[in-house]
Amino acid sequence: MRRWFVLALLTAIATYLLELLEVDAAALFAGLVVAGALAIAGFAPRRRSAPREADDADPADDSAPPAIPRPAMLAAQGVLGVYIGTMADPETLSGLGSSWIPVLAIGLGTLALSVIGGALLGLHRLVDPLTGSLALVAGGASGLVALTRELGGDERMVAVIQYLRVALVTITIPLVASVVFDAQSSNATVPSPSGGDQAWGLLLLAVGLGIGIPVGRLIHLPAAGLLGPMAVATIAELTGLAGDAAVSTILLTVAYAVIGWQAGLGFTMDRLRAIGRVLPAALVLILAIGVGCALLGVLLSAWTGESMFDCYLATTPGGIYAVLAAATAAGSNVAFVVAAQILRVLLMLFVAPFAARAAARRLVR
Repeated sequence: MRRWFVLALLTAIATYLLELLEVDAAALFAGLVVAGALAIAGFAPRRRSAPREADDADPADDSAPPAIPRPAMLAAQGVLGVYIGTMADPETLSGLGSSWIPVLAIGLGTLALSVIGGALLGLHRLVDPLTGSLALVAGGASGLVALTRELGGDERMVAVIQYLRVALVTITIPLVASVVFDAQSSNATVPSPSGGDQAWGLLLLAVGLGIGIPVGRLIHLPAAGLLGPMAVATIAELTGLAGDAAVSTILLTVAYAVIGWQAGLGFTMDRLRAIGRVLPAALVLILAIGVGCALLGVLLSAWTGESMFDCYLATTPGGIYAVLAAATAAGSNVAFVVAAQILRVLLMLFVAPFAARAAARRLVR
């Protein structure tokens, strides 16, 4: 219990500091880093299945029982899935107007770039094809980390590379906005949901977990713990049944932390060194995908007639809060930009698991 307390306390402190820096999904990143540091230091909590195993277990053994109980991990995935599903607000998506077909086509182009980049990363001797594909999917970093283990990939590798992508995108957005488009950035604030909205959110969460996970397993949906509740929440939002339901900020923060812990507690020095050797190749591919997305933004601008800056923001592969800040400060078409970003995230999380599996099978053959 002492180790769990230290893990929770350090994660809370790190989350607070990262939120001051406006890091997306701060609790997930904090949980990943803190749990990884404690695991490497040999001070991480571990869950053992039997007393004899407790005596013989190797803290650096990847086959040891995971520290996070499976029900807790499923609950965390479900919370995140419902939260992402509530983004599919019809009023927000209506900001696309008649441009939803071009935006959807460009989103599929982004997915294709991600899969190609992932396939190239999967050629690295230290990366399996499935992990490579998931690590470079351009969107939904927290969701991808949550579902990687369920799909059979290395969630530690995916977590590090995904958050490297998020960090690079978040840093470059204000630079590109000011240098290329002469636009100024500002801090964008997201209003906290009301108590009534959070109460509806609890009901939606209960329905999402109670129906989404069993049905997802029944139809063999990959990563049913995340995608099942996400599908239920998305349908509820699009049909208006969800109303103004919102997931509690506290629940979401805890879910992020649990998902970060699950990945972080599996770190060892050997695995950290392996990831370090993969990062140069991953960095090159991330930059290449970013350039490819910018070119897709040029195509989207020509297709829809929206400004080049708005389409750059709409196709940026991540950093939605940085995107919102830049769009708001520049007086851009915020509705179009945010709707395009949300559609991209939903597309990546719903389609990417199937695309990653298909690409991995083809590479293995």
